[in-house]
Amino acid sequence: ERARGPGSGRAVLRCCASPRSRPRRGPDGAAGCRSFQGSQGRAYLFNSVVNVGCGPAEERVLLTGLHAVADIYCENCKTTLGWKYEHAFESSQKYKEGKYIIELAHMIKDNGWD
Repeated sequence: ERARGPGSGRAVLRCCASPRSRPRRGPDGAAGCRSFQGSQGRAYLFNSVVNVGCGPAEERVLLTGLHAVADIYCENCKTTLGWKYEHAFESSQKYKEGKYIIELAHMIKDNGWD
């Protein structure tokens, strides 16, 4: 996934060391610098991702309430990276719909982030 990172500049994010995992050029996708909590620690919210597959949606109770989410995974190595928000049941959480959480534990920073 290529996105504007939480620091200044641009960064290339990968989840595995395989040269095949290097993503195609994608749109700037960071939804903001705000940090989120994933199931394995710190995570970031993105507007868009590339080279990522999506599983079926299911309802889960997260820290911010009930959401319908679908796990997302690397199309190359099949590692689960986070999830996509399909539906938020609380009005204050609607801004997350259609966006992606990627956990920091699964990111390899190739360049750019401070």
